[in-house]
Amino acid sequence: MCRWLAYAGSPVRLEDLLYKPDNSLVMQSRHSRLGVEPMNGDGFGVGWYGDRETPGVFHSIKPAWNDRNLRELSAFAKSGRFFAHIRATTGTAVQETNCHPFRHGRWLFMHNGVLTGFATMRRDLSFAIDPALYPRLEGSTDSEVLFFLALTFGLEQDPVPAMARAVGLVEQIGRERGVRYPVQMTVATTDGDTLWAFRYSSEGRSRSLFHNTDVSTLRDQHPELPELRDLADDALLVVSEPLGDLQGAWQEIAESTCFVARGGHTELRPFAPA
Repeated sequence: MCRWLAYAGSPVRLEDLLYKPDNSLVMQSRHSRLGVEPMNGDGFGVGWYGDRETPGVFHSIKPAWNDRNLRELSAFAKSGRFFAHIRATTGTAVQETNCHPFRHGRWLFMHNGVLTGFATMRRDLSFAIDPALYPRLEGSTDSEVLFFLALTFGLEQDPVPAMARAVGLVEQIGRERGVRYPVQMTVATTDGDTLWAFRYSSEGRSRSLFHNTDVSTLRDQHPELPELRDLADDALLVVSEPLGDLQGAWQEIAESTCFVARGGHTELRPFAPA
């Protein structure tokens, strides 16, 4: 599977979250604590928003722990919203076009999980993608197909029902092909203003997903920690696994839930396929 991190808040340097925490995303690329496998070395990607309409992206097939360009970029790039993803392939090729996050216009999308039986579903799922979008499909992963299905069903207009319809179609086609549990996913997507994160699996046993608790409260509880003094009150992190062991710092997102964050406000909604 994979590990990912989504950040929203006051601008920070990417290295502050990718490298500096005890259980940073780069650390997880070698020693994941909650993943299906401890090593996620099949490439990585970051996507960040700056002063342009379209977010920047950087992908590499190198392991995140061994890429000098990622270290250099993250020391200088600063953003108030970014995605980062480390990949452990579930069978598709290790190539840059298969690295997350995927981009379409202003939108970024990343996925941890698998569409079980994807090889048997690929043709039908691909034919369900809007023909106007299909030429922009670059890689061979189930994750990118899921993204383009969500775009087809209206992700840019209303992400929650679009994801519900995309997941519903995968489950329908999967079960027609004899796949008992077609969908396993934690997904994050953003337009640069709002962040949506989804935790769902057909089996009801999704991969882990957490968000941080209120920073100002943590700062009051732990005035001795310099890393909290440097973190803005509006900092929001959604992560595959906690970046540290601080008591009370992380809250698990429940099974079959959509987490929505915009302008410092967060909301939890039930999520089910349609």
